[in-house]
Amino acid sequence: MPSVVEVFRGDLIESRHLVSAAVVRDDGTTLSTTGNPDLVAFWRSCAKPFQAAPLIVAGADRAFGITDEQLALACASHNGEPRHVALARRMLEQSGATEADLVCGPHSSINEEVAKAMTSRGEQPTKANNNCSGKHAGMIALARHRQWGSAGYERPEHGVQRGCLEEVARWTGVPAARLPFATDGCGVPTFALPLRAMALAWARLAAAGEGRPVKGISAADGAAAGRLFNAMRAHPFFIAGTGRLDTDLVEGCDRRIVAKVGAEGVYCAAIPELGLGIALKVEDGASRCLNPALLGLLDLVAPDITPRLASYRDQPITNTLGAKVGHVEARMVLDRDASK
Repeated sequence: MPSVVEVFRGDLIESRHLVSAAVVRDDGTTLSTTGNPDLVAFWRSCAKPFQAAPLIVAGADRAFGITDEQLALACASHNGEPRHVALARRMLEQSGATEADLVCGPHSSINEEVAKAMTSRGEQPTKANNNCSGKHAGMIALARHRQWGSAGYERPEHGVQRGCLEEVARWTGVPAARLPFATDGCGVPTFALPLRAMALAWARLAAAGEGRPVKGISAADGAAAGRLFNAMRAHPFFIAGTGRLDTDLVEGCDRRIVAKVGAEGVYCAAIPELGLGIALKVEDGASRCLNPALLGLLDLVAPDITPRLASYRDQPITNTLGAKVGHVEARMVLDRDASK
């Protein structure tokens, strides 16, 4: 039986979404899978910790006084709430840049309530409200620290993006020459790779966060990744925000799991104490399936750690009157018992 997320209207299934996933140990052992663990997908925002690592390796964080909160924001797909925006702008100022240097465009908040609150205040989103503004502020800081300037930092041939490509190759084990890329929604390259490689990278990221050496990773790269991972779990508000699973999961499990959502149905997570990384893809990219799918998978992998977070599990389907007319439910299975 495949893993699926089912959408009910009343008591009948109206839609069914297939899910593929891989659960991998930090030593490279595949512990469990569902669907096609070698499905190639764009990593999208799940790659952000690895795109932020060159900032630390180069010493730009020290040069510009970038804080752990700002490092968490560099890994974020945030809501564009006032605290997110203020932190992104301050990060730009610290490197001598301005909001005009950002190539990411403005958009409404990922969180519908945050977007409505902005509208009620008569506010229009700016580039700093973009959910990727922290990632871009970090890339600009790296470019300015290396004396490359801000212009063109988003281009594949730029030193910033070449560094990101090398970092992704290093942690996933996929050679850079075999990493296809395209342009992400925020304007920088995004990389395509198998789910199994995504899960391995997240398992190794968690190992680095625990201070364990990672085979094939230098001490400098390991320390950079470890600092980013620990910044994410120490400051979960800045990786997402109000009403977002990435934030509430970290807080609800006492920081024993860190997860990062990506566009088009991709989600990655790491469980440091178990040495595990997880990557899943809702194959048709349906975003409404992501939260139930991740929590359903975590229930199988780490049932004693995963919090209930009921509002993310049984997502209601409502009509225009606000009445509940259905719900979204995950039915996740694994080919082996991942809790053993």
